Amino acid sequence: METILWRRLDTAGHDACRLVRRGGDWRLEGAAVFQHEGEAACLAYEVGGDAEWRTQKGVVHGWVGARPLDFRIARTPGGTWTFNGRTAHHLDGCVDLDFGFTPATNLFQLRRVALPVGRAAAVRVAWLDVFAGTLDTLLQRYERRGAGDYWYEAPRFDYYALLQVSAVGFVEKYPNLWEAEPQSVRKPPAAERSSRGESNTIA
Repeated sequence: METILWRRLDTAGHDACRLVRRGGDWRLEGAAVFQHEGEAACLAYEVGGDAEWRTQKGVVHGWVGARPLDFRIARTPGGTWTFNGRTAHHLDGCVDLDFGFTPATNLFQLRRVALPVGRAAAVRVAWLDVFAGTLDTLLQRYERRGAGDYWYEAPRFDYYALLQVSAVGFVEKYPNLWEAEPQSVRKPPAAERSSRGESNTIA
């Protein structure tokens, strides 16, 4: 299990997350607390994936001010997505789930594409906007420029930045948006990683 604590840079807020392996599957579990348009927000989230980092499900529940939020997302092995129980055919072809309010979900994308240094990949994700209550497609692009450096592009939001990524796959520096608190990333000893058979790391 690896953990991280982020500090939000564009408003007041923090996000705590952990990556857990259960059997052959992976799960992100976290909670984000932050300010949104003058109101406090508290969102707990989970994303589950298989051994190849392909998304299987996602859950978000919490509140923004007086408004409760509850979203449940699933993807079948055949690639069919559902959003709060309704089939979402517009997401056909997407493999990854991205929550717009946290930097946690980039980990699944980075681990799945497993880019060597010097290579790039375009990734079309199912992107959840919790404030609008929508699950839509978002095109992203990653280019690995170093062991832990990834050039990232999200043209829809006119966002282009060099991300710094830990060996586990957590984005430690998301310019102008999030940054890991010093000493917050738990890095287990090499012997512990070896005993769990975790050789498929980012770095």
